[in-house]
Amino acid sequence: MLKYYGADADFSLEGKTAVITGGAAGIGYATARFLAEKGVNICLADLNPDVDNIAKELDPKAIGVSGDATDAAYRERVLDAAAEAFGQVDILVNCAGIVALEKAELISEADWDRTMNVNLKASFMMAQMMGKYFIDNEINGCIVNMASQAGVVALDKHVAYCASKGAIIAMTKVMAYEWGRYGIRVNAVSPTVVLTELGHKAWDGPAGDAFKKEMPSERFAEPDEVAGAIGFLCSGAAAMITGHNLLIDGGYTIK
Repeated sequence: MLKYYGADADFSLEGKTAVITGGAAGIGYATARFLAEKGVNICLADLNPDVDNIAKELDPKAIGVSGDATDAAYRERVLDAAAEAFGQVDILVNCAGIVALEKAELISEADWDRTMNVNLKASFMMAQMMGKYFIDNEINGCIVNMASQAGVVALDKHVAYCASKGAIIAMTKVMAYEWGRYGIRVNAVSPTVVLTELGHKAWDGPAGDAFKKEMPSERFAEPDEVAGAIGFLCSGAAAMITGHNLLIDGGYTIK
């Protein structure tokens, strides 16, 4: 059951522990920084072999575990490391993801499979593992899955990405429905283009300028704006929010 503990005006997360996949850069790193500033113990999971040092730059107590989220043994190693370091895990933020840009009639089977394996399967398996952990240990845990505006509307040359993110939204709803009885909340966030290093590379220039003209905001999102929304969803202030897909898109999908 999703218990009511009273209104949380402070959005407190002090003493919680979060595992963040894709945490060494981009939205994952911004989220880790935001949560660390709110007193959260941080475990970063990322392909980057230097992820432990990146974690220590956020907080000397933070840890990083390098590996591939598509690998079951690695996922278990991440959970074990976080639980051993901090006693228990309370939050999972699934940020790891990739994009393969190609027209629907041309995308290769290999690119389709890799997109599904990284964006969808790895996110599901990580969330499944964490859900079991929360249930077995009677933890009122919180999971936030990274979806996208591409899971809500069609984007040119994004067929595999759109499919994977749409599935993330559906997956999130089912997990929220099934696990609410255990006090576990599961939500998704769906950003527009975010000005990470990769976002700048892909969207600086005429293509990005044209895209922004279609947005009421007339600008793209900063990583901290997505991190703040994730922080809210992890906090007690969002205790009655589960199964929701929060669009962070400057109004792009309202038309």
